[in-house]
Amino acid sequence: IGFARYEKYHGYYGGKEEARKSNYTDMVNKYYDLATSFYEYGWGESFHFAHRWNGESLRESIKRHEHFLALQLGVKPGMKVLDVGCGIGGPLREIAKFSLASVTGLNNNEYQITRGKELNRVAGVSGTCDFVKADFMKMPFSDNTFDAVYAIEATCHAPDPVGCYKEIYRVLKPGQCFAVYEWCITDHYEPNNATHKRIKDEIELGNGLPDIRSTQQCLQAAKDAGFEVIWDKDLAEDSPVPWYLPLDPSRFSLSSFRLTTVGRAITRTMVKALEYVGLAPQGSERVSNFLEKAAEGLVEGGKKEIFTPMYFFLVRKPISE
Repeated sequence: IGFARYEKYHGYYGGKEEARKSNYTDMVNKYYDLATSFYEYGWGESFHFAHRWNGESLRESIKRHEHFLALQLGVKPGMKVLDVGCGIGGPLREIAKFSLASVTGLNNNEYQITRGKELNRVAGVSGTCDFVKADFMKMPFSDNTFDAVYAIEATCHAPDPVGCYKEIYRVLKPGQCFAVYEWCITDHYEPNNATHKRIKDEIELGNGLPDIRSTQQCLQAAKDAGFEVIWDKDLAEDSPVPWYLPLDPSRFSLSSFRLTTVGRAITRTMVKALEYVGLAPQGSERVSNFLEKAAEGLVEGGKKEIFTPMYFFLVRKPISE
């Protein structure tokens, strides 16, 4: 039932963008309820892509991607940091251990928060890291609360980027910074190109997105929210190893076996069997299938350079408004 209700929102199935935006909380929650276990199985605790050097493993590149964010923000011991749209908290735990800062994870999905709290306990960071269940369009924090704010491939779920960035601006202390990795369409995207449009629809459907914005739209939204831009760059442009490589079925590696064609086929068969005997919830096989379709869209979008999951920008809240 949840899967059918999720599907109805999407352009791939004839759904309207306005319906996705007005119902984004319901849509995003349904998406993550369905997808979280599959993500953790295939990807680990950090649900994001990364700039990657030759000879670097996927796990190493993901950690470095998180450390890069903390270094850009100048995160130091004792600082209060906010992770907007934190998932199950993989980056939150890594940044807390790397910087000795206190990190609060904001998430509107109950299942992910429950999982994240358990992983915090296992990692021994429950004293410095916590989770708050809330909508990032209406954060339950006072003005000027945090020393730094970051978001990793999360604010792309916001129906209105200016409204989202304004909330981040509000809770950030004056003179402090916000850093983000955004999912964006690039300058190579052609809105009248049917193939480009299909790829964009596939990515939106498979990743719970209302609409993928352009890099210019995202940066302008940050300016409109009141931020000063320090610097910005699409980090996918000069990544020696393509960010989409782990999802590319034509490239086999043991470390990302579960994401390859053979690995996916075995996973699909296993999920089907588990669903049949009642160990996996009904609809699991369809979830696996739509995540597979999403992977195909991401790989195609990456190869055509019309999509990036790592448009980075660092912005500052002025000291005097």
